[in-house]
Amino acid sequence: MSDFRFVVIALWLHVGYCTGSEFRFGSYYASHMVLQQQPSRAVLWGYGVVGATVNVNVWAGDGNYSQQTTAVNEEQKIAEAVDKIILEDVFFGDVWLCSGQSNMEMTVLQIINASEELSLASHYPYIRLFQAGWKMSDHELDDLAGIAVQWSAPTAEILGRGNFTSFSAVCWLFGRYLYDKLRYPIGLVESCWGGTPIEVWSSKRALSKCNLPVNVSFVNEARGPHEPSVLWNAMIHPLKRMAIKGAIWYQGEANAALHNAEYNCTFPAMIEDWRKTFYQGSEGSTKIDFSFGFVQLSTYHHKFPDDSFPWIRWHQTADFGFAPNPKMKRTFMAVAMDLGDEKSPYGSIHPRYKQEVAYRLYLGALAIAYEETEVVFQGPFPKHFQQKNTELSITYSQELAVLELSKDIFEVRCCLKWYNSNCTWVSAPMVNSSVNVVILSLEECQQKVSGVRYAWNEWPCKLKKCPLYSRTSKLPAPTFMTPKNDH
Repeated sequence: MSDFRFVVIALWLHVGYCTGSEFRFGSYYASHMVLQQQPSRAVLWGYGVVGATVNVNVWAGDGNYSQQTTAVNEEQKIAEAVDKIILEDVFFGDVWLCSGQSNMEMTVLQIINASEELSLASHYPYIRLFQAGWKMSDHELDDLAGIAVQWSAPTAEILGRGNFTSFSAVCWLFGRYLYDKLRYPIGLVESCWGGTPIEVWSSKRALSKCNLPVNVSFVNEARGPHEPSVLWNAMIHPLKRMAIKGAIWYQGEANAALHNAEYNCTFPAMIEDWRKTFYQGSEGSTKIDFSFGFVQLSTYHHKFPDDSFPWIRWHQTADFGFAPNPKMKRTFMAVAMDLGDEKSPYGSIHPRYKQEVAYRLYLGALAIAYEETEVVFQGPFPKHFQQKNTELSITYSQELAVLELSKDIFEVRCCLKWYNSNCTWVSAPMVNSSVNVVILSLEECQQKVSGVRYAWNEWPCKLKKCPLYSRTSKLPAPTFMTPKNDH
């Protein structure tokens, strides 16, 4: 325990006895777990008979001792209950929930430099892993119906067990970056399922806010469940009593062809609903505005692209182009459109460059969840446009690293003069740049320019070679469109 400057957060938790009846914990309480540290209150709950008394005794690694006594106030069915439970090797730290579809599901075995990454697992004994099992339900469950990985210290076997099984590479790498910075225990809770649209992770009340049906199955090409709310019911709602620091989310591919235009509503609505549910379920131990990070979609089709991915990228930001924003407060975004992987053996929709994804999420977490104001966690974004004759200058929010003067990454909406009709998008080649300014040629538009967009393509640039990055943080400039147009 000498690795920590304050060992009081590292506890051995011994749960005492339940007088008058038997008791058992909820499914996700076990030895080796991480509980959310102060100023939040860690939540313990379980099953017993109404009126029974439960004593919880805590012995700290430094010899300190505390005890809490509570009465069971809600009757539950008892299964394999005992009168004494001991949980050992339990720590207080920060708990992060990781969810989404197959890109969150990819294991360390599947990413670039997998062997090297797996060899590092044993170097991080104070990161702990938990994975919910794949389960569906037509109603909200109070507890998990299945567990794929009970709380464990990381091992190469857990992190590299097959493809799309356990444990999430993005989740693990994100937690590892956090631990390297914070130097205290990190708990990682994975609950994801490949090929799933956002609707299955959303409650019916959240979907209703976006006028989506809640009692019919959605038909799409996803390989995973597609009935509304079935994974919310079975894999997210049961975790609501868990006190968490925040969540990260990697999903959207399955919505490219399903309710694409509604994603600018369904995503913010889901975030708001998760926050409210965890806040209420943990009796305020989880913040009502806990930090929520997400990965903006990478790439898929290279030769025959359409505009469904760019639209999802845009809608992931509630059509602002950046996060946080007025509709998605205390969120952060990892741009990934420059991480396309044509040679991925798991299909180009599954790029292997998860280290970059996780690191970009980590920067966002430092800035939003940990309020480190000096951290640059966003790529450069336009803040001013000025047209002069046949050129358009765009002033950005940061100093730029311009890798190339692309001929087609920028487009302008070219319309008949004085009208916003008969408009088409045409290329606006980059012709010059300075510290934070890009200059575009409008030679291909001799009419009225009524909008500008950047990287509006399913596969907009080569690997790690988009035209524009932040000079200081090396983060890519995200997709943008102005003005905000209806889909």
